[in-house]
Order: sequence, then structure tokens, then C-alpha cells
Amino acid sequence: MRKRFHKQQPLMQPFISHEHGRELAMMDEILAQLPEILQAVPKDLAQERSVRCGREGMTAEQVLRSLFIKQLNGFSYEELSFHLADSTCYRAFCRFGALEKTPGRSTLQENIKRLSPETLQKVHQSLVLHARSVGMEEGSRIRVDCTVTESNIHQPTDSSLLWDTTRKLTSLLKKARTYGATFSVHTRKAKRRWVEIQTAGRMERRIPAYRDLLEVTKATCDDALRVAVLLEKKPAKYKRAAKLARQLREFEGLGRRVIDQTERRVLREESVPASEKVVSIFEPHTDIIVKSRRGTEYGHKICLATGSSCLITDCVIERGNPGDVTLTTTMIDRHGALFGTVPEQVAFDGGFASRNNLSELKERGVKDIAFSKRCGMQITEMVRDASIYRALKRFRAGIEGMISFLKRVVGLERCTWRGFASFEAYMLSSVATANLLLLARHALGG
Repeated sequence: MRKRFHKQQPLMQPFISHEHGRELAMMDEILAQLPEILQAVPKDLAQERSVRCGREGMTAEQVLRSLFIKQLNGFSYEELSFHLADSTCYRAFCRFGALEKTPGRSTLQENIKRLSPETLQKVHQSLVLHARSVGMEEGSRIRVDCTVTESNIHQPTDSSLLWDTTRKLTSLLKKARTYGATFSVHTRKAKRRWVEIQTAGRMERRIPAYRDLLEVTKATCDDALRVAVLLEKKPAKYKRAAKLARQLREFEGLGRRVIDQTERRVLREESVPASEKVVSIFEPHTDIIVKSRRGTEYGHKICLATGSSCLITDCVIERGNPGDVTLTTTMIDRHGALFGTVPEQVAFDGGFASRNNLSELKERGVKDIAFSKRCGMQITEMVRDASIYRALKRFRAGIEGMISFLKRVVGLERCTWRGFASFEAYMLSSVATANLLLLARHALGG
């Protein structure tokens, strides 16, 4: 059974007299007042844990606090390991004693990545409700807007995706040689064709190279499928072979989709819907987000709500590219579920505006609703007075600064974790870290 706390508080150095040190001390005090946020953490840490020898694992409190430090500073796991060993403030905040050995990179990664999105959502909500209890956030007035967080992928092109498929499958196939697998290596030829496509000027000069690259990728996929079948016939004791077979089937399936969309787009000049496209074989969950006059982004749409305190009261990670207008009532319903009542005043970006949304929000009890673009609606239909409408429009602009803060400070610009579940966990951990920092600054009078 995982421990939540140390049985006895270890010897620790005090926080230094510095602005950042004072913030860490206040964040430490806030977390000490909220022991309930650790309730779900031990369950996450206990899942799928192998029995092995070695030093005693991290406590639930140490894992969660280490995550806050990582997101607050944008550290890699290697950097986090160094700063936990080097900084007395970070050791104190993360509950490591002055003489206690701090965990290494792999231990930190193994434990932090076990935290589920559901657990981090509970942590986020606990911090929001704490802000309400101390009078920092009432929840009576909120503003809602969307942004995009990028996945950790390169700019996708048909040729680069074919090259990624070939080199990844070849890398996995080489591991299968231990089990007697035989196959042909096409990486050198595939790379040459990829480079040739990149440097060719006109499309008619690229077509022959594309055809050759497609044939090479198909051959590699055929080898991967054949070897996967071979590995699946191994006895159950060969667990690594079974895992390798699953990986081969996963990337072979993605490779087939890449081949299909390349043939349709390049050879048959068809238009492939965004919902059918693969933009990365390493992050296949990535959505194509097209925003008017802002180019194309690859990641996920994030819908955020903040209150008068600038605290992020809600964060929703969307799949696909739903229109903002479809998210309006959902965000208000989620706010009501958390705070127990709908807000009195709400400010939205223009993309959320529609007469139907206005009617539904009024029926739910929202008194004043301001869309930054009226879309044919009269001010008197949305709010009780024109001065309220102007005030809410000014209030809405504040969320743009908060989104910028999230992207600059806690890493909401780009998610570096792999998989959609990890993407959700990364977003929620960043939002929870930002809220904890804002709570500490508010308590310090900042």
C-alpha cells in the first residue's frame, strides 16, 4: 500500500528569504491545508507496479509536489532530478529531508507519469474550491475562451510520414532478430527518396520518387505484419516478444493509413477529410486545428474558463475541432456542477455567439451574457444595461493575458508527453500548477 505522507517529518532546511522562496513556502502551506488532494494519488502509483528490489519508492506527496515543481519551471526530468538534489527550497517543498537521497530521472518519470487525468482533475478542482473558501474566487462572474496546445510532433508532410513509418518499423524489426525474424532493410533507399521529394521543385518531378517511397513503405509494412504474426506464436513466457508484436501491429496499422492517404492525396489528387488524416505516427491522437487567418495547428483545442481572480476554474481538452459555438452551454453546466450554481455574468469570445445559446443560458439562470461579437443580437437581449455589456467585454479581454501566462510559464504552448491520456494529464497538471501559484501570490498580497 502506498504511503501518502512520511510517518515523521524529515529534517529539512527552511525556505530562503527570496521572492521565489516565499512563494514556495506559501504554496507548501496551501497544500498542507488540503490533504484530500492526495486521496487518489496512491491508487495511481500502485497500478501495474512490478515487484523489485531497490530503494523505497516516493510517497504520494513527494510525487505530486515534484510534478508542481516540474511544471512551474518547465524542467525536464533530468533537470528536475538535479534541482531536487541541489536546491534546499525544492527539497523542502517536495518533502525530502536534508540528508535524504533524492530520486533520479527515471524514478521521477515513472512515478509522475502514473498520475491519471482523473486524479489531476480532482487536484485542480480542490484548489478551485479552496480559492472559493478563502474568498479569492466567488464564481459569480467568469469568462470563457479557447486556445490550441500543440502535440510534440514535426510539421507533417506525406513524404516525412512515409519515412517515419519505414524507420520506426525497421527499428522494431531489428529488435525481433533475437527471436529469429528475417526481413529486408529499406531505410537507406527510403531516406534518399524522402530527401529527393524535399528538394524537387515541381510536383511532376516528385511523383516518381513518391511512387518509389510508397513501394518501400509497403514492403516494410508487409515485413512488420509477417514478423508480428511470428512473434505472437511464441510461448507466453516471452513477454517482450508479445510487447514487440503489439508495437509492430500498431505502427503497421498507422503506416497503412499513411500509405492510403498519400496515394489519395498525391497520386489521385483527392481531398482527404481532416478527420481521416494521420499527422504523426508517434502521436496519432493529434487533431488538425484550422483557425481563420491563423494557419493550421496540430494538437488539441483547449477550452478554458477563468474568474475575476484570474484563477482557471475549468479546463476541457476537446477531441477533433468542434466549433466554439457548440461548447457554450457545456462550460456553464460544468461550472454549475463544480460551484453548485451557474454564474450571474458570463463573457464569451465571438465564436461562442448564437441566439440559441443565448436563450439556453438565460433559461439556466445566467443574468448577463456578453459575446464579443453580437451576431445580430441586441445588447438589451444579452444584458440588463449597456454599461454592463461594456464592462463584460473589457473583462473578457483578461483571459487573453491568462492564456499567454499559461503558455509562457507552465508549458501550455506545447505538450511533451506522449499519448492522449498523458496529454490530458499534462494540461491539467499545468493548470493546477498555475492555480497553486496564483493562490500563493494572492495570500502573499501580490
